[in-house]
Amino acid sequence: MTLDAAQHRSGKGAGDENFPVASWVVAPQHRRPIMAFYEFVRIADDIADHATLPEPDKLAHLDRMEASLLGRDDGEAAGVTLRAALAERDLSPQHAQDLLRAFRQDVTKHRYAGWDELIDYCRYSAMPVGRFVLDVHGESRATWPASDNVCAVLQIVNHLQDCVKDYRALDRVYVPLDALAAAGSRVEALEEPRASPQLLACLHGLAGRTGVMLEQGAALPLQINDRRLSLEISAIVTLARHFVRLLRERDPLSENVRLGKFGVAAFGALGVAKGLFGRLARAPGAASGSPADERRHTN
Repeated sequence: MTLDAAQHRSGKGAGDENFPVASWVVAPQHRRPIMAFYEFVRIADDIADHATLPEPDKLAHLDRMEASLLGRDDGEAAGVTLRAALAERDLSPQHAQDLLRAFRQDVTKHRYAGWDELIDYCRYSAMPVGRFVLDVHGESRATWPASDNVCAVLQIVNHLQDCVKDYRALDRVYVPLDALAAAGSRVEALEEPRASPQLLACLHGLAGRTGVMLEQGAALPLQINDRRLSLEISAIVTLARHFVRLLRERDPLSENVRLGKFGVAAFGALGVAKGLFGRLARAPGAASGSPADERRHTN
């Protein structure tokens, strides 16, 4: 008997994430499709990251999730729920399919040669999340480049925070091999209880590069027409800046580079306040995004 993919959930939920997921800041009418998307993606991610499922079983589960998403069957409840939520908004399943592509890659690919290869992975593993949220809110595609940068940063922050766990539990390393080699380190250094000077130089350098990418997308909140979404993204950018700062200064092998729920809430609230101030300080009449006739209709 085939189990629903949700039977393999890790137990991790929206409240356990590094960054807010459809928090109270987001308008209530937009939370349902975002949470349906999150549940679908969370289950698929847990399948890809499962420590004991064989690779063929992982891929079969992901295929069944896509089949339910596309209406080929109703075997996966999360796929059926997301399909209905997309239909209500006349939204495409493409963003969810892109994420499934990334999760299949997680199952079969365990090393990344360089930064460009890692960013290409982020095009499927992270950028579709921001694009989906923007689509739900009817925002312009002109916001996508900044959103892509922010989402890639959130993904790489997670990779750096989890570099030890990913290696030890799944033999999966997102730290680019050329960056390790350039610093005089190697993958096996992730086994140590503390980072060597060489590994630490590599990880700090990657955090710095991630910070540059974040600043390239940091104007995203002011590009958003929906005020509440703008404030949520401002909170996310503020949290991301804090995590990047921690990762540039600390050793993720031996030191805490995360925040507890209260820390996330505190920095999130600070980000909301910054976002609100930024919108109030903007010149009267200035557009926060593209003109209405340039806004992309959701498909």
